[in-house]
Parts: sequence; structure tokens; C-alpha cells
Amino acid sequence: MNFPAIRVIFQREMARFTRTIMESLISPVISTSLYFVVFGAAIGSRIETVDGVTYGAFIVPGLIMLTVITQSVSNASFAIHFPKFIGSIYELLSAPVSYLEIVIGYVGAAAVKSILIGLVILLTAYLFVDLPIAHPVAMFALLAVMSFSFSFFGFIIGIWAKDFQQLQLIPLLVLTPLIFLGGSFYSIDMLPGVWRSIALFNPVVYLMSVFRWSFFDTADVPIALSLLAIAAFTGLCLAAVWWIFRTGWRIRQ
Repeated sequence: MNFPAIRVIFQREMARFTRTIMESLISPVISTSLYFVVFGAAIGSRIETVDGVTYGAFIVPGLIMLTVITQSVSNASFAIHFPKFIGSIYELLSAPVSYLEIVIGYVGAAAVKSILIGLVILLTAYLFVDLPIAHPVAMFALLAVMSFSFSFFGFIIGIWAKDFQQLQLIPLLVLTPLIFLGGSFYSIDMLPGVWRSIALFNPVVYLMSVFRWSFFDTADVPIALSLLAIAAFTGLCLAAVWWIFRTGWRIRQ
């Protein structure tokens, strides 16, 4: 394992993060504060509690998950697409660096950025609500796993996209609707029977349910089923990344 190469890639991506600190860190904090004002105050005044939890606290896991998923995908997809777009990826591929080391460097940096942003949003939430965390170790583990999983997914999108327009296509048209319809700001048990059944086809529901369980010890779907869904999604992403480098799809073309 070429650890110096991994460190160089990782440090370069983290340096980009610090150079754009306003966009990367401050912007999500401001957005979170606005969500609390709109959802926590306006809607929270009409919905006092959900499953015995105040509505302001109830939406915190959803806000964290919304930001972590979008940031993981955005950071990882741009990180690999930009060198592919300008052609510098060929220099990286010709260097004595394995595909595994390239993936670890880019995905690791994207995931660490997302974890940091998620923790900052969590701290910001304490300025607005009294937030219990029933399972803090599980919460952090789930935050890390989902950050890495969606960073892998973003890495795939970055390889797939032929231009910057395509780079935004899946996050805007697929991920964002799935997140908002996945119980981020409500419990799917609040939906009528048929709509609740339809919601169960949304994979984000399972991610959101187990992450909210780590805070409030309540879940919309069985924990084991949620963990299985996370494992399946991560496994599919890993398999796709392996296949991309095995075949050179969209890299050597």
C-alpha cells in the first residue's frame, strides 16, 4: 500500500476544502439555521411532537442526513470529475499508484469532509433545541458509514458524468427528491396506508429511520432491515467502483 500517495491525494482534497471554507462549512450552517426557522418555528408551532419528540428536535437527524448525503456526493463527484475533465487523471493513472489507493484518497477525503460538516450541523442544532442522543456511538458510526457510502456513490457519478451538467443531474433529479420524500422532516407513520407502503420503496427511508433511531430510540422500519439496506447499498457502490477500474469505463475513453 502506497501510503504517501494516499496522503498526497487526501491532503490535496482537504486543502481545497479549507480554501472554500465559506462554501463548504459556513453555508451548510446557515442553511441549517434557516431550516430551523422555517420548519422548527413555523411548522413546529402546529406539530408539537412526533413520536413523543419535539418537532424541532425531530428534524435534526433529517437535516444532518440531507446535508451529509448531498455533500458526500458533491465532494466525491467533483473531486474525481475535475481531473478527468482537464485530463490530469491520466497522469495519476500512469503514476505508481494503484486504483485502490486512488479511491481511498478521494473517497476518504470526501467522507471526512461530510463527517465534519455533519458534526458541525449537530453542534449548531444545540443552539436551537434540546437534543438527546440515545445511542451516540451508533450515531457516529452511522454518520461515518453513510458518508463513505455516498462518497463512493458520488465517485461513481463523477466518473460517469461527461460534463458538469451531467454531474448535477442525479443529485438534483434523483437524490434530492428521495431525501425529501424519505421521512427527513416527518415520520412515514404519519402517511395514509397506501402512501406509507409506497414510501417503503424509497431507500432513503431505511437510512433515515436507523439514523433517527440512534437519536430517539424509535424507528419507522425495523433496524435490522435498515442496516441490511445500508450494507446492500455500500456493497453495490464498492462493486461498481471495482468494475469501473477493472474495465476502464469512462476513464480510458
